[in-house]
Amino acid sequence: MSDLESRNPASRADNQDAALFGQTPSQTVGPFFHYGLPWKGGADLIGKSDMGARPELFPEDHYVLNLSSPTGTPTGEAIEIAGRVLDGAGEAVPDAMIEIWQANAAGRYASPDDARDEVAPDPHFVGFGRASTGEDGVYRFRTIRPGRVPGPGNSLQAPHIALSVFGRGVLKRLATRLYFSDGEGNDFDPVLGLVPEERRDTLIATRRADGSWWLDIILSGEGETVFFDL
Repeated sequence: MSDLESRNPASRADNQDAALFGQTPSQTVGPFFHYGLPWKGGADLIGKSDMGARPELFPEDHYVLNLSSPTGTPTGEAIEIAGRVLDGAGEAVPDAMIEIWQANAAGRYASPDDARDEVAPDPHFVGFGRASTGEDGVYRFRTIRPGRVPGPGNSLQAPHIALSVFGRGVLKRLATRLYFSDGEGNDFDPVLGLVPEERRDTLIATRRADGSWWLDIILSGEGETVFFDL
């Protein structure tokens, strides 16, 4: 036994022992290490573009990760979703990261457990992606417009995309949703119906002249986006 151990028996304990360290404190999330989080091509769920990461933040000789290799063309309407991430003062957040998770065009998630009515998940569509925001605070994804998925009490939810927001000053990811202004079932969606009517527009994307669906994410203050408890 070393002299240190004889004077301090706790030093012999496993270094994960709560008696030594207590609870790990929460830490702010971001800014992000761009080499592994928003990856090259991570925001393109239907093609082989490199959108998702910001190449200007990599040394040129480090921006070498291969793009994903699609197994085929997903079924459904190809769309682009985009928007700005803004802080409470209305300023762009240039170092946030957005994750999306969604069903495919038939309303099935990329899981063998979601084969309903003999309709299997689309083998060419993963439904998950990540995008960093640019200097202007804008995020962008290319994806498939999702179908409707089951909700509480055998209801059907309106087409939507789940969004997670990570950024500096955010201790835990912020969870929200993107609905479409012309989405079938918006008026009866069981989740959207829980949101006060005057705030529902913070979750509803509108179509721009260029065809993209646009939804700003406001982290606090006037017009704050509705975020859901996890």
